[in-house]
Amino acid sequence: LVLGVAAFGGGLNDVVPSVSAFVPPRAPLAPSRSRSASLGMAGGEGGETEWSKALRDAEGSAPGSFEEEMRAMLGIGSQPEKDGGGGAGGGADGGGKMKGLGLKRTDANPKLTANANLVRWLEERGEVYLADASTWGEAPHPMAISTETVDELTNESSGRGLLARRSINEGDELLKVPMDLCLTKKSARKALGRDALEGGINEYLAIACQLIHERYVLGDESEYKPYLDVLPDIEEVNPTFTWSDEDLSFLDGSPVVPATRSLQAKLRREYDALLGDETTGLCDRFPDRFPRDKFTYEAWEWAFTMLFSRAIRLRNLRTGEALAMVPYADLINHSPFSGAYVDARETGDWLFKTGEEEVILYADRGYRKMEQVYISYGPKSNAELLLLYGFALERNPYNSVDVTVSIKPRTREALEKLGSAADGIEEDPLADEKIAFLERSGTDDTVDFPCYADRYPVEMLEYLRLMQMTPEDTRGKPLSEFDYTRTISAANEAAVLTSVVQAIKRQIGNYPNDDEDDAALIKDRGLFRLLSYNQRMAVRHRRNEKRLLKRTVAALEKQIRRKGLDAPDLRRAGGSTLGELLPGEERMYGTKQRTALEDRLEKMGLPVDLK
Repeated sequence: LVLGVAAFGGGLNDVVPSVSAFVPPRAPLAPSRSRSASLGMAGGEGGETEWSKALRDAEGSAPGSFEEEMRAMLGIGSQPEKDGGGGAGGGADGGGKMKGLGLKRTDANPKLTANANLVRWLEERGEVYLADASTWGEAPHPMAISTETVDELTNESSGRGLLARRSINEGDELLKVPMDLCLTKKSARKALGRDALEGGINEYLAIACQLIHERYVLGDESEYKPYLDVLPDIEEVNPTFTWSDEDLSFLDGSPVVPATRSLQAKLRREYDALLGDETTGLCDRFPDRFPRDKFTYEAWEWAFTMLFSRAIRLRNLRTGEALAMVPYADLINHSPFSGAYVDARETGDWLFKTGEEEVILYADRGYRKMEQVYISYGPKSNAELLLLYGFALERNPYNSVDVTVSIKPRTREALEKLGSAADGIEEDPLADEKIAFLERSGTDDTVDFPCYADRYPVEMLEYLRLMQMTPEDTRGKPLSEFDYTRTISAANEAAVLTSVVQAIKRQIGNYPNDDEDDAALIKDRGLFRLLSYNQRMAVRHRRNEKRLLKRTVAALEKQIRRKGLDAPDLRRAGGSTLGELLPGEERMYGTKQRTALEDRLEKMGLPVDLK
């Protein structure tokens, strides 16, 4: 569960990202008449006019101007600060698409108070500079906390977020958080004892224990209380592994359901093994540190909800990589179009290093004032996002649906087990050789492959080309001599693509209703709003899965027709290991099929092109 750099694949750079959850940035406030006149008095010469314009453009905003502008936008009057403010709070009852933007007032809204306390804790305990004014060696902090953000496409809440307090340039340093403020395996072993949490314990399990310890055992006495107070409850995140059976039933037919059931079972096994076992569990071995009434399965679920949705994999630590819960940085929301990265570095400058480490975030692009700042949680499909993070995206270039492809080799033993059900099914003379080939490559005869909106994995084609081989293809040659990254023959490729279409149609048939029914339900806003948040997310997700699968089927059927693979009596490989160049494959393989000599030269690594 890495929050890191999103690598864009071919064609994805043409997708225009949309900034969700916020109203469009306002134009900069115009300077007062007197100030504008004074700066423009140098007119008469073009150079002086441009100079005065540059001065106006380069003016920095006064500390607090961002908050005042947001009060005006949200219809909040100026009010005196309460308890020092801490740079957070304000605006929870305002209109628009964002609330609680770090305005310097705190009222009865507990989220605003929690924001203010977090900022104060970061500044006092971690010396994290978050003020809206520059000081010696520190520029004004460029971001503010939004207590609530809303997805503009679905109008669903997306929780807290961070937005630009002022204009941000690509490559700007956005935040620095000391490592000693983070929750890690190291901090967990220190808090709960190295005798209880031994060195080989999994990072997720260790940090989960510390989260429970800090929130449920220490409570108000925890040094992390200001951070814990901004962490959401399970109901605010809603990953599918915490859904009720009724809510999960809205995803019937989706691959998310078996993935959810598997994760639920794994979490229960891990809890029982580490904490719940009556003889070896930590609750019985160390009851003073792991009280059973605090280390409940409900608390365990909350801890893993936090870990799956917020933990960051830091890769550039001196001791290698580590998983960490990073206060403040984990408030940033996800965009699949973001290239922002969070990582660690040693503190100090290029000449003098302190020996300590800190978490650092850089801007992946320029941000305008009031625009939400994003990072990428990685190239994740909507199924992954819904399972672990509790949301799915309407526009996700990495969205995919897992399709199960299974071709059981027709061995004599398998047919004998089927009995009369095997009548009319012929034994595959290559079945045992195919099984041996799969075992050597570490592949099962039932495999799940992701299908994307515009492509499907080459690995799926390679697998199916092998499984669809016939004696007419091999003519006595071993299967290991063929190159399955290329078309074997027209007949083989027709069988491959047809089997993919059949597998996807079977997947579509698993859903209890059609995507048109889902679209009609979503369009009926009154009825749709009667569903719970989880159920609305499920309906949108299953509709998008079905649409993606239907587009894939249409693209495959078009490819079959374009390559002439729907014609009868297609040719087999006939023992040739070179394969066959089909219509439409020139761009992939060149204008002619490669020769056996070219194949041998390539395997030898010789830079020879005989085309």
